Amino acid sequence: MPYREEYDAMGKVLVPEHAYYGAQTQRAVQNFSVSGLRFPPPFIRALGMIKKHAAAVNRDLDLLKPGMAEAIMRAAQEVMEGKLDDHFVLDVFQTGSGTSTHMNANEVIAGRANELLAGKRGGKTPVHPNDHVNLGQSSNDVIPSAIHIAALLEIRGRLLPAMELLHEVLKEKREAFHKIRKIGRTHLQDAVPMTLGQEFSGYARQVELDMERIRGTEKSLSELALGGTAVGTGVNTHPHFAARVIHLISEETGCDFREAENHFAAQGSQDALVETSGALKTYGVSLIKIANDIRWLSSGPRCGLGELNLPALQPGSSIMPGKVNPVIPEVVIQVAGQVIGNDAAITFGAQAGNLELNVMLPLMAHNILQSIHLLGAATRSFGEKCIKGISANVEKCASTLEQSLALATAFVPALGYDAAAALSKKAYEEKKTVREVALEEQVLPDQEIHRILDGMIDGKAKS
Repeated sequence: MPYREEYDAMGKVLVPEHAYYGAQTQRAVQNFSVSGLRFPPPFIRALGMIKKHAAAVNRDLDLLKPGMAEAIMRAAQEVMEGKLDDHFVLDVFQTGSGTSTHMNANEVIAGRANELLAGKRGGKTPVHPNDHVNLGQSSNDVIPSAIHIAALLEIRGRLLPAMELLHEVLKEKREAFHKIRKIGRTHLQDAVPMTLGQEFSGYARQVELDMERIRGTEKSLSELALGGTAVGTGVNTHPHFAARVIHLISEETGCDFREAENHFAAQGSQDALVETSGALKTYGVSLIKIANDIRWLSSGPRCGLGELNLPALQPGSSIMPGKVNPVIPEVVIQVAGQVIGNDAAITFGAQAGNLELNVMLPLMAHNILQSIHLLGAATRSFGEKCIKGISANVEKCASTLEQSLALATAFVPALGYDAAAALSKKAYEEKKTVREVALEEQVLPDQEIHRILDGMIDGKAKS
């Protein structure tokens, strides 16, 4: 591979000839070969967006020459469009401020701008990665801002639409199943009757509440650290720079971003990410409950609960012919487990806000964006490939009702708790239904026994 010479404050570095990046990125390539994980595209897009609008504002403030600013803006736009993704080469696990990836962006944009202006890729002339692309900025305010921008855009563009889809299909099943009576269960034991629609109404409400929680994080994510530069004091930046850049970012994204009210809090802590990750984790826990219920209710098909029929997507066993597994709910549960783990790492990372800077920003960026991506994809798959195609096994739902010992609960108002418990116990011991024992024992007139039990089964009497 041919190389070219690039220089930084530490001396000469050999950089691949084809690369737009320069010396600092190449040093980071050599130093941070840890995981093979890269920053996800939404984060790189957010960096490009910041750099594009920073160049425009610095031009308008007469801090950059128009031609230079426009070359930077064009290069940054290409970053946003993903055209230069191959040149963002650094491992997620790197310097805790994210400075290496920030300089990767500065060097790539400068290198491409130099190609546009001078016909030669890379280098520092006429466009310098620090003096021009990074004018008025620092890794310490750009990286937190990029995380917020990327997270909010991904929540709005990927996660919430998927959640809305899942919410709608759950509501559709709530309505479709609203007349189907079945046995309720507590402690995995038979309880009193309910409808399958009522069960699905609970799932729909969980998703609805999780959407509210996640939307509630938008206020915190909308606050950007941009303008604080190194430690929050705004050294070496124009007093109007941050507000103008943020205004342009808001116009482009349709999000109401604003400059941090206190830059020391915005850079020294990452409480907004903890809040957001907590909401994502809560949704993940909700998904585990819903997906596990779907697995239980569809278990069988002949030797389990078997109240639901799931879409058959693929063979489920390498040894048992005809076996079909609840694969989508299992995917959802695994995704939720990853999100819970990501939240633990983000919580730990937020504790690394030592003095004026958090030094676990790359980890937090990777985890929060992975959680949003995974939840969005799994949610859409759950709604489209599983919930939408679920049907009820009406016969199985009905057959279990009459057999339930919990029907004895219907007799409590008329007979009292102890007498009703005795009916249930005898029915269990003699392998009979509660109705059969109540009629044999003549605990009430036959017509009254049937009225009470039928009312419980049909949902016309309160338990």
